[in-house]
Amino acid sequence: MSIVAQVVVTALLLLGAGFVLIGSWGLVRLPTTMERLHGPTKATTLGLGALLLASVTYFQVRLGIWTAHELLISLFLFITAPISANMIAKVHLHRVRIGAISEPDSIAGAPPRPSDEADWATFEAPRRDTPSSTANT
Repeated sequence: MSIVAQVVVTALLLLGAGFVLIGSWGLVRLPTTMERLHGPTKATTLGLGALLLASVTYFQVRLGIWTAHELLISLFLFITAPISANMIAKVHLHRVRIGAISEPDSIAGAPPRPSDEADWATFEAPRRDTPSSTANT
């Protein structure tokens, strides 16, 4: 294996490991659920992508074969991570809204409250006589 390929694989491994470490650290250290979502969905996803790219590069250079397994894992990860994070965030916001859970103070401060003319479903209950309200039944 050439020195350039070794440097590329090593750089991708270090980059990926760094992102995974930072994402895991954020998952453990951040105080609220909404802040903890950024660790696994942002940094860890990028870190795993770099590690999988290092694997593809290594096997192409070392054995001369292309592997689709890593590409399929990356595709699945990049599709499912944002969707699952969105679902976790929505459930969390609705549980906070109905008072089922309480959170410690966030590093970023309290979330902004919408103005009276704005309609944001995660902060207030549905109003009667609106098209999508279940309170009409």
